[in-house]
Amino acid sequence: MKLGFGITGRGPLTASEAVSAMARKGEELGFDLVVAPDHIVVPRDIDSTYPYTEGGEFPGGVTGEAIEQLTTLSFMAGQTSRIRLSTSVMIVPHRNPVLTAKMLSTLDMLSQGRVVLGVGAGWMREEFEALGLPPFEERGDVTDEYIRVFKELWTSDEPSFDGKYCQFSNISFLPKPVQKPHPPIWIGGESPRALRRAAELGNGWSPIGSNPQFPLHNPEQLQAAIGRLAERCRRAGREPSEVEIIYRTHQYRLDGSPNASSDRPPFTGSAEQIAGDIHRYEEMGVSTLTVDFARLSGSIEEMLHHMEEFASRVKPLV
Repeated sequence: MKLGFGITGRGPLTASEAVSAMARKGEELGFDLVVAPDHIVVPRDIDSTYPYTEGGEFPGGVTGEAIEQLTTLSFMAGQTSRIRLSTSVMIVPHRNPVLTAKMLSTLDMLSQGRVVLGVGAGWMREEFEALGLPPFEERGDVTDEYIRVFKELWTSDEPSFDGKYCQFSNISFLPKPVQKPHPPIWIGGESPRALRRAAELGNGWSPIGSNPQFPLHNPEQLQAAIGRLAERCRRAGREPSEVEIIYRTHQYRLDGSPNASSDRPPFTGSAEQIAGDIHRYEEMGVSTLTVDFARLSGSIEEMLHHMEEFASRVKPLV
């Protein structure tokens, strides 16, 4: 099981010294992956429903802050030499696909092959409108097309594309990414459309456990969803093993003593209980687990403390 952690796009943890400290400490502690979120602007009035809270409120709407994802990962790349750098997730329609492919290819080259592209279609209509993007209702089709654009630019010696949202030909696109055939593409989201996208276009499926509309809070729910993904893969003419499973939990909480509750949420309780959960999810087919320490942290000191506790108490049992 590979282990990763997420950073936040707002608040005191976005200061340059905090981002640098998290990147360096994560590598020092042996984490395999760091993931960064994506918003470009935060509209002051948001009626769209955020998928990962019970009431649909977007936690970032209060501050209005959002550091840019690829810039942040590039900064972290310069602070590290081993840890992988993941967008989680990149809202694919937010950026011109040719420019995005170039930025990711350059980052993969400069980081010596450490980029992971986690992608999603987006949920905030107001942000789409502020950025002047294709219609919000078409975001799924735009996302699928842009992923195909990335692959064409990254793998073809003479790239060309003639789609609804993007067209190009007679161009050179160099340098290519270091990773071959291209950086892994992990499809975020828990909906049937996301499962289909993962089966048809992805190297991995990367759900979050806290979506109340498509709950994956416990192993049984995730196992059932993995079964649905496998069926989607077979319909697409692929083996299910071609799509790895990357799971992100917002539930993590390490306590001093075991949680004896019969309905204990996974990844909570003692170090032994959390390590047991990690083993169980690995047996189900999860290859990478991303833990959210930032939600427990109001300062860089708290963030580093949670990272160190996990690395010293849970990780040795895994």
